[in-house]
Amino acid sequence: MMAPDLVLIVPCYNEARRLQESAFLDFVRQHPSVRILFVDDGSVDGTAALHARLAAAAPGSISALRLETNQGKAEAVRRGILEAMGRGPTLVGFWDADLSTPLAAINDFLSVAAKYPDIDLILGSRVLLMGRDIRRRATRHYLGRVFATAASLALSLPVYDTQCGAKVFRVNEAMRRVFAAPFRSPWIFDVEILARYLNLPVDDGGTPRRSRIYELTVPAWYDVPGSKLEASDFVRSMFELVAIWRDRRAGRI
Repeated sequence: MMAPDLVLIVPCYNEARRLQESAFLDFVRQHPSVRILFVDDGSVDGTAALHARLAAAAPGSISALRLETNQGKAEAVRRGILEAMGRGPTLVGFWDADLSTPLAAINDFLSVAAKYPDIDLILGSRVLLMGRDIRRRATRHYLGRVFATAASLALSLPVYDTQCGAKVFRVNEAMRRVFAAPFRSPWIFDVEILARYLNLPVDDGGTPRRSRIYELTVPAWYDVPGSKLEASDFVRSMFELVAIWRDRRAGRI
């Protein structure tokens, strides 16, 4: 079997009720060069059984990795990315299990990766523009804008949206180094991914790291009920952002 173009990680924790089986099955049938790797982060509901059923329905296209204990989204994604990289794809990425960003948007990510071979990171970005269908609660939107502005300042990078759960990475030595060690933050590890990447030396003397990051406006994003984020997570995330900023300035990240 040929190596896939993309292995997409879908981290899951107690998602048995929300996971849209038909959407994932339809997608892999229409995209034979893409594989889905579900990472069960120690779920205690029927998530593991659901993953097994999906893998049986689409052998070779869908697989599952189970973590015996709940370790948080950051570690679930990291473990999944490392597993995926070992399968020899050109690209890896992660996608929120609730499909707040519909799977159809992956076509846009693949197009960007093909058009710009120097790009290492493609970040989904939720921007309400004409022709885009972005449905987000007002409080979540404005808190998100405050956090995004702070993240942009911490990274010295004009990034609009660090937290959209739709990201794709090119498989190379730089990205292996980014995911080699556990992240300090369980929730804003997206910022830490960028911080680690920006702090890597440009060994080939080519394009600067910041020029190898591409923000892609997603065509649709829906605020799906059942999110595990709470208001207190915003406050905690701001403290974690300060810690990442300090580590980056000190060269510890």
